[in-house]
Amino acid sequence: MSKGLTSRNDDYSQWYNELVTKADLAEHSAVRGCMVIKPYGYTIWEKMQAALDTMFKDTGHSNAYFPLFIPKSFFSKEASHVEGFATECAVVTHYRLKNDGAGNIVVDEEAKLEEELIVRPTSETIIWNTYRGWIQSYRDLPILVNQWANVVRWEMRTRLFLRTAEFLWQEGHTAHATEQEAIEEAERMLEVYADFAENWLAVPVIRGKKTANERFAGALETYCIEALMQDGKALQAGTSHFLGQNFAKAFDVKFTSKEGVLDYVWATSWGVSTRLMGALIMAHSDDSGLVLPPKLAPVQVVIVPIYKNDDELNRISTYVDGLIPELKAKGISVKYDDRDTQRPGFKFAEYELKGVPVRLAIGSRDMDNGTVEVARRDTREKVTVAQNGLVAHIEQLLVDIQQNIYQKALQFRTENTTEVNSYDEFKRVLDEKGGFISAHWDGTPETEKQIKEETKATIRCIPLNNKQEAGVCMVTGKPSTQRVLFARAY
Repeated sequence: MSKGLTSRNDDYSQWYNELVTKADLAEHSAVRGCMVIKPYGYTIWEKMQAALDTMFKDTGHSNAYFPLFIPKSFFSKEASHVEGFATECAVVTHYRLKNDGAGNIVVDEEAKLEEELIVRPTSETIIWNTYRGWIQSYRDLPILVNQWANVVRWEMRTRLFLRTAEFLWQEGHTAHATEQEAIEEAERMLEVYADFAENWLAVPVIRGKKTANERFAGALETYCIEALMQDGKALQAGTSHFLGQNFAKAFDVKFTSKEGVLDYVWATSWGVSTRLMGALIMAHSDDSGLVLPPKLAPVQVVIVPIYKNDDELNRISTYVDGLIPELKAKGISVKYDDRDTQRPGFKFAEYELKGVPVRLAIGSRDMDNGTVEVARRDTREKVTVAQNGLVAHIEQLLVDIQQNIYQKALQFRTENTTEVNSYDEFKRVLDEKGGFISAHWDGTPETEKQIKEETKATIRCIPLNNKQEAGVCMVTGKPSTQRVLFARAY
């Protein structure tokens, strides 16, 4: 194994970067700002996809696919939307290369596109242009469509999974006959994301609304789930947007209601991305490597034989050959590592780094005693378990690990959420402790902007079902009816 990771306490950013690469999740590519997601990392993403895809279909959605390229003119139809994405767009201007005669491949200047194409940063415009042909009457509604895709946002400062020029995601785009239906859809999908984050990622999240300053470009309301990472920074883990009739008006998408009235359609969009991989890593992992929730671990149980000769290995392998089908029958993914090229200690460190939830070590003495050493990744506890009853023990252990990882993250968030009443206290807590800070704000974008410029902290959300309480803004002293959540963020 390579030398250990930098400690989180010494350099959290360096620890994260090292862990992503050493645990074989991803690496930087030859294309600036873009990443290669390696098989181990992609397997985790596939498990996320599978779980979310089922949740989307269970709530009535279907998958479709729309073009990667969007005509530039589409972006000019919704002013706030183009303004929100203009600085991040990759633009295709030509469609052919040629040899310049000196052995160089150059752009053929004669092959200029009549209209430039934008590599999608998000798909609202191309999808709503398409929906115009799909929707004529209330009978065509609702449209509940999701797309699994890649998008490009030309980021200048990138970090694997958290912020890359190209990333993978899903984006839902729905069309409704009434405002209320669209709002209910946006709120329903926020709850789907929260359910996934808490029950699969084992990451507790705050459900809330963004302020007007922080809303998605073109949305009337942006709902979000916010998570807290171990370094005290927040991470936006998913968003769901109520778009009103903005995109329907921009692309002239009308329908005839039951009453025979012509009206514009109501819209939502919602998405999560490979940024969830960053949340998974930063919420749970430690200085020895990944700590993966069992539901998303590529390998849930690894078995390492400890032997001195072939006879001992054969005896252990015979037992394991019977154990593996039993585990698989329970839906448990298992790997038997009987490589003779690495010693058991190396294997233990490797699977610790990769976050495998449960490790079984079996030696000759275990075979004599009818036992197995069971080690759990989250607490590092080791226990000796009888071979008779081992499968049931592992089944329950995986459930316990999933719950324990969540509870540990929840406790961390609770301990790192602080109420403050003055701006001085706010700045002190932000610098000395970090985490979520609950404080009164006067509701103005000017004060919000001032706080961001002076402290680099943003309003992460106005929590849903927020407690209403009389107070005064910590900056201006103006009246406030509720606290909002601030944090520095990724």
